[in-house]
Amino acid sequence: MSNPAARWWHTLPDGRIQCDLCPRDCKLHEGQRGACFVRQMTDGGLVQTTWGRSSGFCVDPIEKKPLNHFLPGSRVLSFGTAGCNLTCTFCQNWQISRSRQMDTLAATATPAMIAAEAVRLQCASVAFTYNDPVVFAEYATDVADACHAARVRTVAVTAGYIYPQPRQEFFSKIDAANVDLKGFTEQFYFQESAAHLQPVLDTLRYLVRETQVWTEITTLLIPGRNDSDAELQAMCAWILENLGADVPLHFSAFHPDNKLLHVPATPHATLTRARAIALGVGLRYVYTGNVRDRAGATTHCPGCGTAVIVRDGYDVPQYELTAKGRCLACNAMIPGRFAGFDGAYGNHRQASALGRS
Repeated sequence: MSNPAARWWHTLPDGRIQCDLCPRDCKLHEGQRGACFVRQMTDGGLVQTTWGRSSGFCVDPIEKKPLNHFLPGSRVLSFGTAGCNLTCTFCQNWQISRSRQMDTLAATATPAMIAAEAVRLQCASVAFTYNDPVVFAEYATDVADACHAARVRTVAVTAGYIYPQPRQEFFSKIDAANVDLKGFTEQFYFQESAAHLQPVLDTLRYLVRETQVWTEITTLLIPGRNDSDAELQAMCAWILENLGADVPLHFSAFHPDNKLLHVPATPHATLTRARAIALGVGLRYVYTGNVRDRAGATTHCPGCGTAVIVRDGYDVPQYELTAKGRCLACNAMIPGRFAGFDGAYGNHRQASALGRS
C-alpha cells in the first residue's frame, strides 16, 4: 500500500521540511527519514511509512500495560508498529522500537479490521504499545475512530514526547494513557534517551489537568541510574504538587537489555523502597511491576483501608468495588474508570491472527 501523508510539518527556506510532531525537530532532505525512522520526506512532503502495518497483535490483561485503575480485569488488544522518537539505552522493546527493517512489520491491518478483531476477541480496549504511538499518531487516531465507532476504548502507552498541537489532537482520541516517566533529571533524559525531561512533564500536566484521559505513570528503575532516594523523592513530590495524590504510579524492574547489558537487574528491594518513598510523600496509589508482589500490586481504599482490588500477578482474586468504582465497605470513590467486574483475564496472553501474512 502507498504511504499516506503525515501531518504536523512545514517547509524550510532551503527546501527541506521540518517535522513538527515532537521536540526532536527533524529537518529532512528528499528521501530522508526522521530519527524515528518512520516519518519520511517524499515528493516534497512528509509521509508515514508504517500506516496500516503492525509488528504484531496480542490480547493482554489491561494490568500488563500497566493500568490498574482502568477497566480492571479486562482484555486489551495490543499492537505496535516500528520505530521510536527516543533512543533509550535501556529500552526493553528495542527490537521493535529501534527497528530499521520494515520486515519487522506484518501484513496490512486497517483501522476497521483492528476494531472488528477487538470486538471478536471481546476486548474492552485497544492499546497502542510496544513502540511509542506518537510516531504513528495518524494511524493511531484513525484506529481510535474505528474503535470508538465499535464502542471499544483506546489506550496509549507512551513516553509523552510530543509537541502541544499534535498532543491535543492525538490524546483527544485516547481514553487512557500510561506515560513512561523515565527518570527525573535532565541529565538522565539527555544521556540515556537523547531527549529532554520538560516536554514529558508538560504532557503529564496537560493530560491530568486539561483532558479526560485516565492517566497512570510508569518509571523503570535502573540500578545506579535513576533510583536514588533523592531523585525518587523529588519525582514523587513533583507528581503530588502538579498532578495530585490520585494518579497511580508504577515502579517496574529493569532487566539487562539493549545497550545496558552490563547493568544488573533491579532488585526487588529497590521497588519496595521506591514504593515506600512515594507513599511517604503522600501518593495514594503506588504499585510495583515486573515482579510477583501481591502487597505492591493491591489497591486499598483511601477511606477505610480495605483491600478493594487484590492482584496476584495479573490475576485478581479479590475485587470489592461497585460497578462505578465505590468501595463496598465504606462507599468511598476510587479514582479511575470502572465498568463492573466479571473476573480477571489473568496471567496469560492470547495471540491474534490479525495482520499475519
